[in-house]
Parts: sequence; structure tokens; C-alpha cells
Amino acid sequence: MTYHPKSDFLRVMIERGYLADCTDMQALDDAMMAGVVPTYIGYDATAKSLHIGHLLNIMMLRWLQKTGHKPITLMGGGTTKVGDPSFRSDERPLLTPEVIDENIDGMQQVFAQYLTYGDGATDAMMVNNAEWLDGLNYLDFLRDIGRHFSVNRMLSFESVKSRLDREQSLSFLEFNYMILQAYDFLELNRRYGCALQMGGSDQWGNIVNGIDLTRRVIDGQVFGLTSPLLTTSDGRKMGKSADGAIWLNGEMCSPYTFWQFWRNTTDADTGRFLKLYTELPVEECERLGALGGAEINEAKIILANEVTRLLHGVDAAEAAEATAREVFEKGGVGDDLPTLTLDPAEVTNGISIVQLIVRAGLAKSGKDAKRLISENGARLNDAPLEDAGLMIDAAALAQPIKLSAGKKRHALIRLA
Repeated sequence: MTYHPKSDFLRVMIERGYLADCTDMQALDDAMMAGVVPTYIGYDATAKSLHIGHLLNIMMLRWLQKTGHKPITLMGGGTTKVGDPSFRSDERPLLTPEVIDENIDGMQQVFAQYLTYGDGATDAMMVNNAEWLDGLNYLDFLRDIGRHFSVNRMLSFESVKSRLDREQSLSFLEFNYMILQAYDFLELNRRYGCALQMGGSDQWGNIVNGIDLTRRVIDGQVFGLTSPLLTTSDGRKMGKSADGAIWLNGEMCSPYTFWQFWRNTTDADTGRFLKLYTELPVEECERLGALGGAEINEAKIILANEVTRLLHGVDAAEAAEATAREVFEKGGVGDDLPTLTLDPAEVTNGISIVQLIVRAGLAKSGKDAKRLISENGARLNDAPLEDAGLMIDAAALAQPIKLSAGKKRHALIRLA
């Protein structure tokens, strides 16, 4: 029998498609009806920005706060020094404490767009697990925490098994990661009354470890809830484009590029993504997702506008849409396109079109740029670009020029 939750939060999780598994749905539902449930998701500080792959869980925290509960964004200042081995084929590179702190600062800018931080009962908190992990005494930790973990059970987790089955090395350092993550849950419960950990379904084993540890050490009842690992309808991992991750920090991925990613959603994914990544009513998401023909493109524009508005603000969303309409419908040059500004000294003797394509972010290397030109995928001011040896001088840049890779990726080149 399907369980019908009473709490607003769990109802939203089910209706909008966020829920994969929950350890004890009825008990969690009762706890959410009884009062504020502090809830955390952990984020290792491996990059200066979060990317679209993180956005599903950030939206879950946003809905958690909107339905009267307290989000905790746990920054892995300690665990990033170890590295999560879950479903990786190799060991993560180890980062210095300085780089980790810089990355946390960059990620904090993104969270602030979605969550309200403060000292109120349902205000979000940002916590760094370095607070308790950096000062651990190894022998005490082994005696008090390590004795609760069965190596046999740890070896049975899919994230570990997949590495061992492929005969790929799993270092003892990484093997400790799941113990540290379980300890995070225990410490958050002790310090802040945190009663729920959420994460992607690949974190199920780690979350269950934390629940077991908290029960064994302090006899506390805590819960776990996971979201599905999303792939797009064409089988790609959500958040990846042909050019790599789509970052959430505006300096690493322009609002226009971010908007364009959502505008390029496949027809089959539009309704589902509206439910997951916007706050439009479920019925409206379903209506828009069911549109056919040219009408589905307007649904995708609504999707792009709503997601961009949440992250970058309404002005950025409107500017991105205006630029897209100018570029695609009228063949013009939109003001909001990603722009490469050149120093006049750089073009004194001319600069190669191949170099401009790479520097504008339309190709990863000179080789890729030349292939793009040879396969008729590059355009200069909307005209086919056929000469990979073309040089651009200051006279050609008297007005900004538009470079295009395929039909959907564009950049402006102008002089400072």
C-alpha cells in the first residue's frame, strides 16, 4: 500500500519526484508533524562552485525550509581531505586546506541564493565538519567509533564492491570515508539535534551507516532520505554538457549559458524538470510537459526562465531570454551573450580565428576548433566559417563579431 504522508515536506518530495528511498517514512512523517526537523546534506569542497548535478538536492533543502524545517549545509572541510570513493574509478586528488577554504567560500555564494541563513528556528545553518574531524584523536576514535563498524558489511556496499570487482585500488584512506561520514551524522545530532540526512541514492549505504552509529552510540532515532540519481532521457548524467559541468557560480558559467542549458532540455524531460527544478504548481508542470509541437519550446523557455531566476535573479533570466530571441529568431547579436574582450595590443598583428574560438569557450583546443570548422559547424556573424587559417585584425573588430559553434552556442568578440 502506498503511504500518503501528512507532512507538507514529504508530500512535496513524493508529488514532485524527489523521493527514491526513506528509512522509516511513517516515523519521519510523525516527527515532521510534531515540530521542526533539522536536516543536512553534505557537500565536499572539491571545486570552487557547485554544478547542476547538485541542484536537485539544493532544491530539496529549499522545499524543506519552505515547509517549516531547518536545513543544514554541511561543508566537508574535513572529509574533503580524504575523498569520497562512492562510484569512482579512481582516487580523488587531495587538496590543501587553503584550496578547500576557497572552495567553501565559492559554494556558499550559491547556497545563499536558495536558502535563508540566520539564527531563527527554520533558518539554514552552514557547518564545517573540520570542526570535529580535524581535532580527532586517532586511538580514541578507533576505540569509541571504529568498533561499531563491520568490515564485512562495509565491503558489501555497492560503492566499494564496484571498485573491488573491477580490481581497482581502494586505499585505506578512502575506506575510512564512510566511517567519517557516519560520524558527521552522529556529531550533527549531538550538537544541533539533526534528525535527517538527505543525499543522492548513491549515498544510501553511507546514510544508513550514520543512522546505525547514532543509534548505537547515543540511542538516538534519526532518518535517511535519498533522491534518484538523474539521467536525461537520452541517457546522459544530469548536469553534464558536451563541454563539461554546468557550474552554478556566475563567474564560472554565465547566466546566459546556464539559461541555454535548460532551454535545450529534451521534450521528454521538460515536465519532469519543471517539477524538480522550479516552484511552479505540479499541475502546471504536467500541463506544460504534455505540450506538443512548437508549444513545447515555450514550456522550455518557462523552465529556463524559472530555474535561472532562482539562481541569478529575474533580471538575468529576462536578459538571457531576450538575447536568445535576438540570436535565434532574428539572427542578431544579443547583449547577454558570453563575451571575450580583447586588448587592442593582442590584435596588432592579427589573431587567428582558431585561437578566438578556443578562448571564447566554443572549443576545448585548437584541434577541436579546426575540426569544428572542417565539419562546417563554425559560423562567423552567422555566415559559414570555412578558413581555419583566417586572421582577425583590429579593423575586423571595429564592431563586435559573433562566433557560433553549431546552432545553439554563441559568443561575442570585442575590443576593450
